[in-house]
Amino acid sequence: MRRTVFLAILTMALVVFLGAGAMADKLLCVSHEHLKGETSVNKCMDQGMEFAIVEPNGFVRILSSREIELTKKINPKAFETSAFSLQYYRLAPDVPPLPVSPEVQ
Repeated sequence: MRRTVFLAILTMALVVFLGAGAMADKLLCVSHEHLKGETSVNKCMDQGMEFAIVEPNGFVRILSSREIELTKKINPKAFETSAFSLQYYRLAPDVPPLPVSPEVQ
């Protein structure tokens, strides 16, 4: 009986941890309705389009020019991905994680 309860708790913990890691923030264009990955986020920003970070729980944060500038310094790969609009949320790639610094490796 104890073994069954332990295995059930362990299985639930694994599902929670793996499920939480599968969902990530997405960078989506909010000023153009029909972007479907034809161009990069950088090119769209050069044209003056506005982007937002959409969290898995549905919260949206419009990026200011200051946030974009700082993010480009810290994580430049975030803006090299394909650009998608809100309409194509499911197709949009996740925001790439921060690059690992050489000191950590």
